[in-house]
Amino acid sequence: MKRFVSLLTVLLALGACNDHDGLEGNSVRTPESTLTHGMIQLGEKLEDPYTVENMRKALTKAYPTKAGRYDISATDLYVRFLPANDGQLKVLQEELGLYLMDHPMDYKILQEGDYYQDPEVAEDAITWQYAVVPQDFVFPEGIRYELLDECYMSEHDPTTRGDFGIDWDLVEREAYRLTGNEDLLAADTKGPAIAPSGRVTIEDPNFSGGKPFGVAGVKVVCNIFVKIATCFTNRDGYYQMGKTFSGNPRYRLVFQNEKGFCIGFNWIIIPASVSTLGNAGPQGLDVHVSTASDGALFRRCAVNNAAYDYLNRCADTDLDITSPHGDLRFWIFPGLNSSSTCMLHHGAFLSHKLIQTYLGAFTPLVQLFLPDITIGTKEDGYAEIYDSVVHEMAHASHYAKVGNNYWTPYIDYIITCFINEGREAYGTGTREGFGYCEIGEMWAYFMASTLLKDRYNGSLRHYGNLFWFKPDILTYLYERGMSRSEIFNALSGDVTHIDALKNKLVTLYPGREKMILETFRNYDK
Repeated sequence: MKRFVSLLTVLLALGACNDHDGLEGNSVRTPESTLTHGMIQLGEKLEDPYTVENMRKALTKAYPTKAGRYDISATDLYVRFLPANDGQLKVLQEELGLYLMDHPMDYKILQEGDYYQDPEVAEDAITWQYAVVPQDFVFPEGIRYELLDECYMSEHDPTTRGDFGIDWDLVEREAYRLTGNEDLLAADTKGPAIAPSGRVTIEDPNFSGGKPFGVAGVKVVCNIFVKIATCFTNRDGYYQMGKTFSGNPRYRLVFQNEKGFCIGFNWIIIPASVSTLGNAGPQGLDVHVSTASDGALFRRCAVNNAAYDYLNRCADTDLDITSPHGDLRFWIFPGLNSSSTCMLHHGAFLSHKLIQTYLGAFTPLVQLFLPDITIGTKEDGYAEIYDSVVHEMAHASHYAKVGNNYWTPYIDYIITCFINEGREAYGTGTREGFGYCEIGEMWAYFMASTLLKDRYNGSLRHYGNLFWFKPDILTYLYERGMSRSEIFNALSGDVTHIDALKNKLVTLYPGREKMILETFRNYDK
């Protein structure tokens, strides 16, 4: 898939918006700025203590007189899948709800990273995906898979609820010792296994006095061999796993939010980025993210929170506007100032000849992974990232209302202007299709201005003659009592230029006709 990343990077940059003027118990870890984001490096293969054979040996070792009375049989299967296309990957992830890892779980990790590509799988193909499934799992037809091990985990065995006088945590620890993995056990190996819990926080120096607040709705994953637990943080950043561990699990943040959106793109095409935090105790890990932390992790958390906040605010009791699609895909570009709402994942603009010529038969696969929103984070303070995200999310709300028939000519206009008029993505408002840009950008700049004021208690921006389109028209209406919801109601698919917007507002709100007409007249080009 790498073969079309370079072109798409250029295309997405072309279709971008311009800069926005930005404004104890557990160990607490501030992830270092030196975390690696390349490919995971695997070391030696380890012997998995959770195989049926090894758990039987451990039971016999720990309870030699009782082992014969209890039959250990497989509760789980350690497998790997090789999806041939996007449809097969969707079946595994979405229809069957499997948590997939792109690297094996029973190897020593020599160097952490964001992804792994099996050397025996072509770079342009989906790599092996590793999973743990129930023993009675029905494998979907047509998807290649391999059974790697039959495993036993006592918490998945209903018969262990009986009183057999067996301490299954002790048996698990014995399995680690018998397989040479004793160094992976927690320091206190005598107490019961623990369910990890903790909190993930971030700071914004311009918000709430700089106090840490939660990274909301992000997926936390911990595993040791085939024992995997996943959960989402709540809105305040707290998480609680549903499984217990005796060893020191490996912790990761997976940027697949509980609200459905994903933050991806690590110079390979993947749905959701992963930030690996390393091994820590089974009691859990508290993580604090700041500008001194790893840059990629900070950017991902800031984008995550801004999108989460926006989606919450779309509710009827708040902004009362159409929520963007739940399955949005974000890409982050740390080297760019500009951002975009290209909606490629949802099919907008994929019909453009530049993309069709280059992708050809790969278009369906690309649609699965490619972004709806790109965020440029060259100016990577929290307020600047928040500004960019809510601007693009405002576009995404507009898109959710008007669809691809509106969006494709909108993006086509911006790219045409960029190619023909230099680095001014908005052009001069004279080319065919300028009205789509006019309406869309007025709305997004206006919304970002109001949301920044809400968050940082500042003042509304007034753009004056900065652009040929006039966001101040909407700001003026807002300052005179028209709600954001009422303005958004006018952004229907037939509103493709400023006169149509004026007429729609008058039609919707005839009692405020005089104020509406005066506003548009004051900002007449």
